[in-house]
Amino acid sequence: QVPLVESGGGLVQAGGSLRLSCAVSGRTFHTYAAGWFRQASGKEREFVAAITRSGDNTYYADSVKGRFTITRDNSRNTLYLQMNSLKPEDTALYYCSITNRFYGLRANDYDAWGQGTQVTVSS
Repeated sequence: QVPLVESGGGLVQAGGSLRLSCAVSGRTFHTYAAGWFRQASGKEREFVAAITRSGDNTYYADSVKGRFTITRDNSRNTLYLQMNSLKPEDTALYYCSITNRFYGLRANDYDAWGQGTQVTVSS
């Protein structure tokens, strides 16, 4: 597996912003589509956002559309999730992942996962 390491999580007030980063080891990040998922305590892991290999197409869950932006910098082997206008319901462990598919909208589409970074949004 290719290691992935998320960072940037933390505690933020509702309405605030965070930017998550995901560092992907190796030289082949550009060969993978990538995505962000989140999992709240006691709930299933859910899709947040996805991006194609070149970054030319992005996909978002309805719950985050217009607030979150997924980007990637293939030269730095890094995936990002800019989160604005955060809501308490965004509180979850956020995971980055990669897939050999053109893109993936389901957790089972993905091949490798980071350990997660906690995002907590207070009211």
